[in-house]
Amino acid sequence: MPVLRNIGLLAACRPEGGQGAIHAVPDAALAWEGDTIRWVGPAAELPAEWRSTDAQDAGGRLVVPGLVDCHTHLAFGGWRGDEFERRLRGETYLDIARAGGGIASTMRHTRAATEDELLAKAAGALDEMLRLGVTTVECKSGYGLDRESELKLLRVYRRLAERGPARIVPTFLGAHVVPPEYRDRRDAYLRLLVDELIPAVAAEGLAVCCDAFVEDSAFTIDEARTVLQAGRAAGLAAKLHADQLTGCGGAELAAELGAWSADHLEHVSDEGIRRMSERGVVAVSLPLATLYLAQPPMPARRLIEAGVAVAVATDFNPGSAPSYHLPLAMTLACTLQRMTPAEALKGATLHAARAVGLEARVGSLVAGKAADFAVIDAPDVNHWLYHHRPNACVRTVVGGRTVWAA
Repeated sequence: MPVLRNIGLLAACRPEGGQGAIHAVPDAALAWEGDTIRWVGPAAELPAEWRSTDAQDAGGRLVVPGLVDCHTHLAFGGWRGDEFERRLRGETYLDIARAGGGIASTMRHTRAATEDELLAKAAGALDEMLRLGVTTVECKSGYGLDRESELKLLRVYRRLAERGPARIVPTFLGAHVVPPEYRDRRDAYLRLLVDELIPAVAAEGLAVCCDAFVEDSAFTIDEARTVLQAGRAAGLAAKLHADQLTGCGGAELAAELGAWSADHLEHVSDEGIRRMSERGVVAVSLPLATLYLAQPPMPARRLIEAGVAVAVATDFNPGSAPSYHLPLAMTLACTLQRMTPAEALKGATLHAARAVGLEARVGSLVAGKAADFAVIDAPDVNHWLYHHRPNACVRTVVGGRTVWAA
């Protein structure tokens, strides 16, 4: 049974306690067997039978649960660097979308790409994420917006899951925007999603979740409700892009449907926060998108004080958040949203795992959960997120197996 010793500080991130309760254990040890943790605690209390087993040295560093990026758009064609400049010159996200850019632009590149091309590009990003200590990734479709292209994206995610070692949570986001060919036939596109695509996704077992983007440039509350209820009937858990650019009731809809998460929430209402708290909906913070779009940040303090669990993710995509650097997103959650480093860590581990339905298996370093962890070259969580570096992760372990070491 392998044992990791000489851990300067271990952040267990157990379920009990509030957003900032990371259950830090100084001078710790961690033992696992196969892909499962068997013991974690102070090194001085390590059971005698494990002291002579395969000892590994953490070098006095920080050890955290494997990070969980619970909101990405991992597979896509092309990039949108031109829109970055356009926004800097004064155009808004909605201006660009209405002119045929934004998601519609990526749709055209994604439809033109082969499955193998999309796989190679996504796999390269995923490998870099593993090096950062990210071990579980939620991956959305939503850039195909027709039957074959949406299924193509989800098959890319299935191949990535089979390839390993990262844990993949695939999400169907056919309700991202209405594609141009259906602009004057919105009802026909809804019927395509509900009557054809959701049943096809469910029949092939290609997704765990169904997502919808509620926004002026995307879908109305009633349209999103129709899609997500159809997804739920097919066995797909609900998630929402909610209240990002305008306050349009997305958080309230997430609560109504008992969604696993409502994501973005820069313009969430007090009533939406109250209802999310009552229903246990996770709020997913996406501060990289906030930064790139120069939006007001998610009101994380209001959410936390209301009892809503706040997760932190990247929103990695080619337009509004073109970075998969989850530790940077965690630092931005601190600086933009006034979360403490401990709150951001729990947001990128346990609460992110809740947002993708995997909290029983990942997100904490406790006996019985997966042996997914990262060794960070920092003395504690505050220093790690305060002293931003290209990469402070020196080792990533997934299911008890080292998949990256500096």
